[in-house]
Parts: sequence; C-alpha cells; structure tokens
Amino acid sequence: MSSVLYDAQGPRAKQRNVLLTIGFLIVAAAVVWWVFGALSDKGQLAWEKWKPFFVGTEAWTTYILPGLQNTLTAAALSMLIALPLGAVLGIARLSDHRWVRVPVGVVIEFFRAIPVLILMIFAQALYSAYSTVGSDERPLYAVVTGLVLYNASVLAEIVRAGILSLPKGQTEAAHAIGLRKTQTMTSILLPQAVTAMLPVIVSQLVVIVKDTALGGAVMTFPELLASANTMSGYYGANTIASFTVVAVIFLALNFSLTSFAGWLERRLRSRKRSSGTVLSPNVASVGETAGTGAGGAPVL
Repeated sequence: MSSVLYDAQGPRAKQRNVLLTIGFLIVAAAVVWWVFGALSDKGQLAWEKWKPFFVGTEAWTTYILPGLQNTLTAAALSMLIALPLGAVLGIARLSDHRWVRVPVGVVIEFFRAIPVLILMIFAQALYSAYSTVGSDERPLYAVVTGLVLYNASVLAEIVRAGILSLPKGQTEAAHAIGLRKTQTMTSILLPQAVTAMLPVIVSQLVVIVKDTALGGAVMTFPELLASANTMSGYYGANTIASFTVVAVIFLALNFSLTSFAGWLERRLRSRKRSSGTVLSPNVASVGETAGTGAGGAPVL
C-alpha cells in the first residue's frame, strides 16, 4: 500500500531491506563483542569493580543516594521557579504594550544566548562577593540560578509559540462574547496551549535534570555525577562501573518523566475531546517567528 510518504515496496526492495537489516545486526553484534572484549582485557568487567553496587550498601548510602538527592533537589527547585517564570515572560512578550514586550524580549534573548555553565559560574561569583550564603550552600544556589535563568527564557519561547499556534478564531470568539484580553488568555488560550506545549516542556525539564551535572563538573556541587567520580577513585578506579550505574539512574529518571508527561498529555487530550474543545495539533518551533494569525495577548 502506497502513502504520501513512500511507495509500497516490491519483492526486490523487501529482500534488499532484509539483507541490510541482517548486515546491520551482524556489524552491531561485532561492535558490542569488541567493546566487551576490550573492557574485559582492561579488567573493567571484573567482579571486584562491580561488587560495591551489589554487595553492601556503603556505595549507595555514602555516594549515590546523597548525590541523587542533590540532583533532584537542584532540578526540582529549578523546575518550580523556571516554569511559572517562563510562563509569565512568554505571555509578557505577547503584550500589546511595546514598553512591556520589548524589554522582556531583550531579557529572553539575552539569557537564551548565554551558555548555562557561564550563568552558573557568574552566579557563583556574585554569591561569593555580594551575599551571605554559606560556602556549603553556595554551589546549589549557583546551579539553580543558572538553570532558572536559562530555562525560563527557553520556556518563555515555548509558551509564546504554543499560544501563537492556536487558531485566530479562538481569540475572536472570546472577544465576541465580551471577554477581556486577560480573560481570553487565562480562560481560553492557555488551557488549550498547555496540552500542545506539554511534550516540548517535558523535553526542557529533562534538560534541566541533565544540566545539574554541570555544577558538579565546575563548582564542586556534589550531585550524582560528581559523587560517582569521587566514588570511582575510592573503590579502585572502577570508572566504567560507577558511570554505568549513574547512566542507568539518569535513564530511569528521564524515562519516568517522559512517561508521566505522555500519560498526562493523553489524559488532557481525552478531556478536551470529551468537552468539545478545539486543540491545535502543532506547536510552532521555539524561536521561530510567528505569523500574524496569533491568538491575542493579555494587557500587562
């Protein structure tokens, strides 16, 4: 059966694809075999290097769990601050007032253009010079500040793009029944845009979780990756084992987050369909210049 994307495969094409698949699997198996052989030759698969993670709890209670707690703490604080701040900035950039829209746009573009690591380092210097934050808490404050400034600006563009993706008729219908712009935004546009924006927002939240590792690499913030680096030296240079365990933990965290977001998106869409609400299937790309068919903005 043909589709708009490709024609139906004939017998020769199917045979060729089967042969290519078999060839790829053979090459992949050979690469995996070579990697395991190299690790075995270097002694990285020896039981002594993996034993701390399966026998006893010292490695977990001393390094992994405290590092995981710091990672989750920094990520949670950054999410709690960046999400509402990004929403406010995104809505403000859609304001009809130039004196609101232009400064907010400058702030968003400024912090989007600076690498998050530089923001963390700059925040660390500011806290060291001009605040009474203790040296133990200072790395956490610096990591959270950098993550909030960068991700709030990115989330602002996500919110703006989600609102602009809605049909113009949504705003016109709201105005026709006498709703003000602020009411239109809070009651009509945002509830619909949230569902469309959810996958992109969750992708940015995953970035927040992973970027906490930058604090451990530069500012001695004892997050999960930094704790694994310290642990690998304490247990006899079991670097491969330590970072493999950390990678599995990060995979589990991010997979849980994306799975929850997928479930929440399906639930929201089912509720919208049952209530007859019109949903926009697409969200404009972040940073893309939106067209004139925008769905209104609040007066700020």
